[in-house]
Amino acid sequence: MDATTCRKESYYRGKSALFAVTCLLLGALPHWFHGGPWPAMVVALLVGRHIFPTAGGPTAGGKSPTGDPEISAPPAAPVEQPTVDLVVAAKNEAAVIEPLVQSLLSLRYGQDHLQLWIVDDGSVDGTAEILDGLQEHNSRLHVVHRPPGAGGWKSGALNAVLPQLQGEWVMVLDADAQVDPHLLEHLQPLLQDRSRALQLRKAVSNSNQNLLTQLQAIEMAFDGVIQKGRIAHQGSGELRGNGQFIPREALLSCGGFNEETVTDDLDLSVRLQLQGTPIDVVWNPPVGEEAVSSLGALWRQRQRWAEGGLQRFLDHGPALVSSHLPQPLKRDVLVFFLLQYVQPLVVMGDAVTAVAMRSFPLSWPLTAMTLLFTTTVLCRCPSTPSPAGHPVARIRGLTLLMALIYLFHWSLVIPFATLRMGLQLSHRTWDKTLHKGLATRV
Repeated sequence: MDATTCRKESYYRGKSALFAVTCLLLGALPHWFHGGPWPAMVVALLVGRHIFPTAGGPTAGGKSPTGDPEISAPPAAPVEQPTVDLVVAAKNEAAVIEPLVQSLLSLRYGQDHLQLWIVDDGSVDGTAEILDGLQEHNSRLHVVHRPPGAGGWKSGALNAVLPQLQGEWVMVLDADAQVDPHLLEHLQPLLQDRSRALQLRKAVSNSNQNLLTQLQAIEMAFDGVIQKGRIAHQGSGELRGNGQFIPREALLSCGGFNEETVTDDLDLSVRLQLQGTPIDVVWNPPVGEEAVSSLGALWRQRQRWAEGGLQRFLDHGPALVSSHLPQPLKRDVLVFFLLQYVQPLVVMGDAVTAVAMRSFPLSWPLTAMTLLFTTTVLCRCPSTPSPAGHPVARIRGLTLLMALIYLFHWSLVIPFATLRMGLQLSHRTWDKTLHKGLATRV
């Protein structure tokens, strides 16, 4: 490990430890000063005032919570097709890479306006050989090989091909992605506007595999509704790794993909916002992906997501505060940071102190507010998307209860990931999600 990497690891370790200790103390202080639940009640009211309007998604024009009014009808007159470079970073994806390439070659779009780029990121399972064979018979498919051990994780693979791209848009997919053949035709009106980035709603393609994958399908719909609501109220949209559309000039101007982060999408979301490129979320058509099917895989995946999510705030928090971003956007980022990262640690500090002092927890107003917000969003998730979408179970009764219990795992993931970042002595590693290719393709 070189000196620069050591300094970076030390930076994250110190900042994470300070953040964790501060939040835990905030949860313990009301017990020590006998303040009662009033501080938590005030914070719950202030946070709830901001987040509850986002629970219903956009409402302008009488549209549904997840409607995409900007692409609901075809353009009145023919428009020029923007050029698109579709990029996939693939590491040991032999189980899914050939079906992916075949589906991408079936995309309905002008041959001169779409180029396919697959980066073999040091695969050792036969992925490279499969890609080379496919490239021989398809002139639009470009394969780039990186040697095993090349740095930068997924960001490094994407950056390896970035200098060769010439399209107006960079579309990023994961190796397990599933897309509708008419996707680009459907999005063509949106692609005329290169002042913003786009993120397709993520849908679970193997939702019928078991209960865990069913709950992840609900979680993806839950996330999509919140994102649409935040954007509708001048808040922040976020990229989600799979199904990203980024204007190439905007991507280059903010420095490409960050090779020091474990979540390239979340880091890029902040940097795009800071340079004035907003992110919109498209509900339909979605991008399908394979959900993990075991609790162990889910825990490892969510640990990486949580670590990367906190890392972006440690890296860019001061810039977010000091930038000239609109106040509603700043407020939105702050409130959801408090909700997603501060609250779980505060509640943990409160619970531990309550047990130690044999008293009643005092952060219950925050917990009650979050539970009510989550329930509201889940009940607004549509169960009948457009024909291009993936079905989501109607979230009522027992399904609602199971979804609430499932989403509680984030209350454990966030504190554990934060404490691990503050205590770890070893170098961070990329915990890759394994794709088995079990799902039925669109």
